[in-house]
Amino acid sequence: FSKFSVNISILIVAVVIFLLVLHRNFLGLSDFLKRELSDSNPLGLQPIDFIPAAPQRLADEKNDKEISVVIAASDERLGGAIAAMNSIYRHTRSNVVFHIVTLNDTVDHLRLWLSKTALKNLRYRILDFDPRVLEGKVQVDPQKADTLKPLTFARFYLPNLLPHAEKVIYVDDDVIVQDDILELYNTPLKPGHAAAFSDDCDSTTNKVAVRGAGNQYNYIGFLDYKKETIRKLAMKANTCSFNPGVFVANLTEWKLQNITKQLEKWMALNVVEELYSRTLAGSITTPPLLIVFYKQHSSIDPMWNVRHLGSSAGKRYSPQFVKAAKLLHWNGHFKPWGRTASYAEVWEKWYVPDPTGKFSLIRRHSEAYEAK
Repeated sequence: FSKFSVNISILIVAVVIFLLVLHRNFLGLSDFLKRELSDSNPLGLQPIDFIPAAPQRLADEKNDKEISVVIAASDERLGGAIAAMNSIYRHTRSNVVFHIVTLNDTVDHLRLWLSKTALKNLRYRILDFDPRVLEGKVQVDPQKADTLKPLTFARFYLPNLLPHAEKVIYVDDDVIVQDDILELYNTPLKPGHAAAFSDDCDSTTNKVAVRGAGNQYNYIGFLDYKKETIRKLAMKANTCSFNPGVFVANLTEWKLQNITKQLEKWMALNVVEELYSRTLAGSITTPPLLIVFYKQHSSIDPMWNVRHLGSSAGKRYSPQFVKAAKLLHWNGHFKPWGRTASYAEVWEKWYVPDPTGKFSLIRRHSEAYEAK
């Protein structure tokens, strides 16, 4: 009888243990299903335009860190910005949010292009840029007032545009990304450095001679060393310049060093003293950046800014090298959406047609004008 009681006791204990294990597994399955249902919430897949602001619940659905990518989008070049964003979006699994800097008259066109195409799941904020901040800081020829492109200066005002971001990537609209942007975002910046650029003396960039201005890859190609203000800076004329069309910025450091105010100071001084090289090698946004970041910037992997694809119609790189590049940059006069540019077919793979047809017309008009 005692032996039978022991067996019953063992059986009861075994049943209790089995029920406990079953209950625990059921709870685990329930949690798993809850997570699955939460992850598949269709709200998380909707395009989020953060104007005026997204509901906090939507912002919290993503657990991975937000990667802020800033791009300027002018109406006449909107197709470029669209292709650049599409290439970034298709090559990453990261939580990328695009901060699209534009002017008021472009917003409706941009929204339509994003919402009515395959880009409808992009996460983005539209940021309006006020050109009035440039008053007194940019020299404007009254006969060529329409040549001033305010959005080229948006990169100077990153902390104003993204007041809560700690780190951002800035890219021009004439780029195509062929790898995960997370790698560029993770570029290490040295202590005290507010930004990382690609140096023009890097191994992937051919030296481009600019008639009358020395070379495009050093400081004398951008600054007038005959001016006393420039000479007083004691910056060596043969110092390697850098390209500001793609860079990573530490906005905490940027704000600590008042980088925006420093840039504005040199812009205003140029209006009075004409400090930039008269045969300027490149954009007028480059010289103030070269001064402010002189020997005070980190470097990005040169494969993340393979440039000069737009400097001529000829092919300066091999197809194999272009395929290996992580970011292609059509800086120069020959844009892949307008004039005949090298490797335009690579750009076209990422272009998303304008549902309004407006950009296509601009492109045709541009080509007709340039053929004259």
